[in-house]
Amino acid sequence: MAASAAARAVGTTASGAPLRMAYLYIPNGVNLEHWRPNGTASSYKMGSSFAAMEKHREDFQIFTGFEQKNATPGSDGAGDHARGTAAFLTSARPRKTSGSDIQLGISADQVAANAVAALTRLPSLELSTDGVRKSGQCDSGYSCAYQFNLSWRSENQPMTPESNPRAVFERLFGSGSDGERSKSLGQRLASKKSILDFIASDAKALHRHLGRTDRQKLDEYLTGVREIEKQIEKAETMGAPADPGVTAPDGKPDSFQDHLRLMFDMMVLAFKTDTTRVSSFLMAHDGSNRSFSEIGVNEGHHSISHHQGKTDNLAKLAKIDTFYLEQLSYFLEKLKTTEDVDGKSLLHNSMIVYGGCISDGDRHNHNDLPILLAGHGGGALKPGRHVDLGENVPLSNLYLRMLEEFGVNEKRFGDSTGSLRKA
Repeated sequence: MAASAAARAVGTTASGAPLRMAYLYIPNGVNLEHWRPNGTASSYKMGSSFAAMEKHREDFQIFTGFEQKNATPGSDGAGDHARGTAAFLTSARPRKTSGSDIQLGISADQVAANAVAALTRLPSLELSTDGVRKSGQCDSGYSCAYQFNLSWRSENQPMTPESNPRAVFERLFGSGSDGERSKSLGQRLASKKSILDFIASDAKALHRHLGRTDRQKLDEYLTGVREIEKQIEKAETMGAPADPGVTAPDGKPDSFQDHLRLMFDMMVLAFKTDTTRVSSFLMAHDGSNRSFSEIGVNEGHHSISHHQGKTDNLAKLAKIDTFYLEQLSYFLEKLKTTEDVDGKSLLHNSMIVYGGCISDGDRHNHNDLPILLAGHGGGALKPGRHVDLGENVPLSNLYLRMLEEFGVNEKRFGDSTGSLRKA
């Protein structure tokens, strides 16, 4: 696999079509009895939570045995939910702080995004259903930045996700009707350029009066500004985006299911139009205490996840797991029924990680993680199986393999011990 990947252009499949990569996060662990498959290889039997996924059996593989050691307490004590969200895509240990001195690491999606940044309008697309939180204390002394941001540009710069489907659509295609979108996009770019010019001028004056630590913070901020400038220049060069052929969403719907599905729709549009090839979706932050009255679960998810072995709590957890997998099934169906430029489907030409950084929410353990990998990677992957790794394996090994198939030559990522050959 590695040789064929090395021979291809970065971010492409063997057919020359774009290769997409997405990471989807679910919070608070799962009901393992109903999640775990029985048997291995292609003859395995899915757990009951996977009922909606049976029709996609040949399009994904389930893994047993992944761990994320940097989410474990170690000497840091409580805070498993913040560490879980933070470590999931970075495979790095977050510094325990609720102040501005956050420190983590670049996430796998951003390593890939940096490699294909010049090929698409957006290097990556970050989505969430939660509001933006980049400061303050959220979990046992950890900054909210860790718990509410899945993707990280660098060790101290999270990639802020968008939770409003309409805002996502307008970022991708502009606002207004089809005839007005290119004009509105041009106006937004001109406005941003004007603001950035002002910021650059003001920052130079400010820089002279700051101490060393504050200068470092300002430099980090200006790095983000320069990235926006590059995106503006690229957008101007590429011209107006193609008409997506759909109406912009009205905004955030009241139904959580509708919200999730609209965000998946936006991701499909972004992949279909090759606006980006890399995306992440925080379906809910770890520690989320959202209730699910639409499926008959009125208690908070986080509260139920501390099930204490009680039958009623475990049954409700299984319902929530089933709900989330039904939304994944919806997303895979959209990808499977969307034809790509090579005549294959978007799902065939994708690699999509789905799962979380806690296995059993009652124990807050970060091994035996609930992880599946959907898509065929353009033919590089072997879905339709349950893969029991037989031992604790760093989740970063899977990320390293995906980067390899994406055409990114990394010897190591996070705490990886080698590229996962079994995927």
